[in-house]
Amino acid sequence: MKRFSKEESSWMLYDWANSAYSVIIMTAVFPLFFKAAAAENGVSAADSTAYLGYTIAAATFILAMLGPVLGTIADYKGCKKRFFAFFFLIGVAGTAALACIPGESWVLLLICYTISTIGFAGSNVFYDAFLVDVAAKERMNMVSARGFGLGYIGSTIPFLLSIAVILSAQAEVIPLSAQAAGRIAFLITAAWWGLFTIPLLRRVRQRYYIEREPRLVISSFKRLAGTLKQIRKYRALFLFLLAYFFYIDGVGTIITMSTSYGADLGISAANLLIVLFVTQVVAAPFSILYGRLAERFKGKTMLYAGIGVYMIVCTYAYFMDSAFDFWILAMLVATSQGGIQALSRSYFAKLVPKQHANEFFGFYNIFGKFASIIGPLLIAVTAQLTGNSSAAVFSLILLFVIGIAILAFVPEETA
Repeated sequence: MKRFSKEESSWMLYDWANSAYSVIIMTAVFPLFFKAAAAENGVSAADSTAYLGYTIAAATFILAMLGPVLGTIADYKGCKKRFFAFFFLIGVAGTAALACIPGESWVLLLICYTISTIGFAGSNVFYDAFLVDVAAKERMNMVSARGFGLGYIGSTIPFLLSIAVILSAQAEVIPLSAQAAGRIAFLITAAWWGLFTIPLLRRVRQRYYIEREPRLVISSFKRLAGTLKQIRKYRALFLFLLAYFFYIDGVGTIITMSTSYGADLGISAANLLIVLFVTQVVAAPFSILYGRLAERFKGKTMLYAGIGVYMIVCTYAYFMDSAFDFWILAMLVATSQGGIQALSRSYFAKLVPKQHANEFFGFYNIFGKFASIIGPLLIAVTAQLTGNSSAAVFSLILLFVIGIAILAFVPEETA
């Protein structure tokens, strides 16, 4: 394997940068911070889980609506990096703003979280599309998987810093309240994300594009309408997007709702943070392993393997009732969460026309984001109707079954 180029390394470093957000804000600290703030204001555990699910659904719906249109415009020369930078800055600013919201204002916390999530997910649309600009087709699996691996490794550093501050505050080693410690974690996340994005902004450039046209926005809508009419002609892309729609729903829901689910089981915040840290450490080598195995057994085969692991996770979650069970579940997720996302990204990148990468990654985003609406809503509604989070997690197995069934009809990635 040839050494990674400066562009490839700079692109991969963004996974290192923004994974701090996905771990600290989306998965670990913010859900616990929010649930504590909601509880202090008389909101029940089941309702706070539901409100968080509704918020995630709302944020992903907004971005799903914007994704294809923005992606179509960004395919024009010189636009991709501008859109990336815009959403990246929104995300960093929204994350830093979380530190300024009073704990009793739990509604404002959700609003600010929505803004930061839109920035995070929006920047990822254009970041993913940059894969066609930085890597040759035969290197995409490894570059994408190595990016996820770096993300898991890199996220452990700000996560450790955040855990150290939070646990020290809880043990009264440092004179900070739990809320103040959480706010410091938000600031650490924003600083880490911003600092390690600089190499991508400096070195990565848009190699594949279409020339600008008069009336850029109107032309973009016309191109988007034309693609929508013809998307069924791209059989491999269309089938893959349908499969992705279902299985990535379950993946994303399990990741974003895991700490809330663990808290409902009575697992302490300290134990949850430790479990999530170990999950990141374990996930890093497994993400890289998925990339290597995909070179030998094909990306599609490894996608089957990852989906199979998640089906086991859903089944096991139904019977989980202790912290030890949560550890087992977390380790199972760690073996496949990075690999399945990395190979989905590279599999799709191999199928898209390079000069229209942003437009097609806009559809990749809309399928993924609309799926992310269904999962949290399913968790939220089931949790409120049954009062049992385990039943809600088990219901996600249906999404994986449908996804793997459709994936069987997708042509190989060399199609």
